[in-house]
Amino acid sequence: MSDHVKGKTIVVTGAAGGFGRLICLKAAARGANVVCGDVNEDGLAETVRLVTEAGGTASAKKTDVTDLAAMKALVQHAVDRHGAIDVMINNAGIMPLAFFADHEAAAPAWSKCIDINIKGVMNGIVAAYDPMMAQGRGHVINISSIYGNFPVVGAAVYGATKSAVNFLSESLRVEAAGKIKVTIVKPTGVPATGLGTGVLNPEAVVGILGQNTPAYIGAMTAIMEGKVQDGRVDPDTTAYAVLDPGYIADAVITAIDQPWGVSLGDITVRAAGDAYIL
Repeated sequence: MSDHVKGKTIVVTGAAGGFGRLICLKAAARGANVVCGDVNEDGLAETVRLVTEAGGTASAKKTDVTDLAAMKALVQHAVDRHGAIDVMINNAGIMPLAFFADHEAAAPAWSKCIDINIKGVMNGIVAAYDPMMAQGRGHVINISSIYGNFPVVGAAVYGATKSAVNFLSESLRVEAAGKIKVTIVKPTGVPATGLGTGVLNPEAVVGILGQNTPAYIGAMTAIMEGKVQDGRVDPDTTAYAVLDPGYIADAVITAIDQPWGVSLGDITVRAAGDAYIL
């Protein structure tokens, strides 16, 4: 089979850690030219080091996704270095879960969430649009969430931003049909990425768990304490409960590894035994 990853130039935001770093490592291992963007310069340097030490090709540019000029500069860096931008992965995001009753403490984080999760994706699309249209082809991959599927308590702002990501993505697909492929990737809860550190009120996870909340909290506590050795921690069983972030990165690579004429539009990746109701 043909390899549709090797040789592509892939720009990744939020590349200093989490999903972003994993995507960079996996794409570079397949022979892609990886261009990393993030506000965290130390994290970026570590990602580039890990990629290059493994024999891959990577470069980095400090980038604030909320700044359109900075995003355009990141894309231009990719074009200048590699001659094109084949894939734009808008991965940067934060998850400040909280109830409306928490507004006094949560409002600043919610505003930041809107700036990063919505404006950041919009800026990524805008920055990549002209070069991709001029090339005659390109691929935009936006990291969304199952939280964008339906409104629930505790995630009004975060869920709204991810719903907006879905709308931006589908609108781009329709408008740029025949030139730019668009993929939406919706992870479920993946604790190991560190995204959960932005949660402002831990009780706000009830919205995604509903009636499964008590059992989930008990199981997650036992898993984190290393007390679970059954199928809930075994990805080869349908009881697997906590998704390793590597599987999300694999889904992104799968979306890239398609002929230019084939587009995987909407991908949700779950642990088969998770407790999420969305």
